[in-house]
Amino acid sequence: MTFSELKVTRQYLDALEDMGIVEPTEIQAKAIPRIRAGQDVIGIAQTGTGKTLAFLLPVMAMLSHAQGKGPRCVIFTPAKELALQIADVAQRLAVNTDLRVEVIYGGVGHRAQQERMEAGCDLVVATPGRFMELYLRNAFVTKDISHLVLDEADRMMDLGFMPQLRKLLEILPTKRQNLLFSATYPTKTEEMAGEFLLWPTRVEASPQSTPVESIVQSAYRAPNFGTKLNLLVALLKQEGAPEQALLFVREKDQAERIGKAIHDAVSWSVRTLHANKGQNSRINAMDDFKSGDLRFLVATDVASRGIDVPQLDLVVNVTVPRDPHDYIHRIGRTGRAKRKGQAITLVDPSEKAALLRVEKLLGGPLDFHSMPDGVEEVATPKWEAQAMARSIDREKRKADPTFKGAFHEKKRKLFSKGKSSSRRSGKRR
Repeated sequence: MTFSELKVTRQYLDALEDMGIVEPTEIQAKAIPRIRAGQDVIGIAQTGTGKTLAFLLPVMAMLSHAQGKGPRCVIFTPAKELALQIADVAQRLAVNTDLRVEVIYGGVGHRAQQERMEAGCDLVVATPGRFMELYLRNAFVTKDISHLVLDEADRMMDLGFMPQLRKLLEILPTKRQNLLFSATYPTKTEEMAGEFLLWPTRVEASPQSTPVESIVQSAYRAPNFGTKLNLLVALLKQEGAPEQALLFVREKDQAERIGKAIHDAVSWSVRTLHANKGQNSRINAMDDFKSGDLRFLVATDVASRGIDVPQLDLVVNVTVPRDPHDYIHRIGRTGRAKRKGQAITLVDPSEKAALLRVEKLLGGPLDFHSMPDGVEEVATPKWEAQAMARSIDREKRKADPTFKGAFHEKKRKLFSKGKSSSRRSGKRR
């Protein structure tokens, strides 16, 4: 199958060639003909398999040329970073056309975005909140929108976007083509599809929630976060380690500790990316990482779906995500465009339940390696031991709502021991 056989026109074939893309992926080959035929489509495929082009190519071909002032296609995404990534691909595709592509998102002032929308556009990539805000400011009209795309629909559900999306439905024309794309298709996303799509055709390029086959996955056990840091430094400094790596962690303060450890022991070329970072700082960090000017990027899950770096060879999960689907999206940042990739996960005792959920989703256990020689195991601080105990309790409570927790159990045993001692001393008297 070639893009020509998929009836992709010359201006887009030339753009694809400039982008270094020569043949369609499975999801593109399955989705493009159905979208061109005007069907509502649900597209399910692994992260990194080309879902963005699967909906952009046919939709932009149907838009054909610049027309009117209001947008004719809107693509909703759950995150600014992902919106910027999709808009960048759309602008590169449109280089030989007169189609106008805009991107709007929150976290920055609205004035510049409003002025660009008022000037006119054909395709807009947006986060739902900012789209509604600019609509209420009369920056554009929605009557000409004929194509609606929900990208990373599962993430939208996880982040609670459904109420916003329902409100947006009220201002969009009822006669439109609807497309929903996602790497996973849990029940909540299926319910979303039921509200937004009419008699959709479902195309699936691979089993749901599976990582790309070209990604080699491995894992290490560590007793605490301090030991994880020592292990991480050793892995990044070992001979043959990739020049670039994306590191994921759950919490902002953990990201900063990792960034400092890498800066002090491995390389000064490291940045952190989390919710406390300003919008310009986040965009600059992403741009530097994509261009190769930045070696290490440490991020919370805010970035797991907004980074497309085809040459990225290594992803490290310094902490195991609580939601196993986030694991799929994290490691999906490597092994893109049919390249080989490596994913390493570091696991402490409090993450046992999260690890089991990941392995259940993967359909098998991760390949655990022994701790490398020379990695120092540090003692677990009291505060971290307590935090890990609380985390284990939370997981046990999820599995068994009657579970009272380790503190309650300790208190019960001490109380029982005290009563027993009292009875024994009473008998002696």
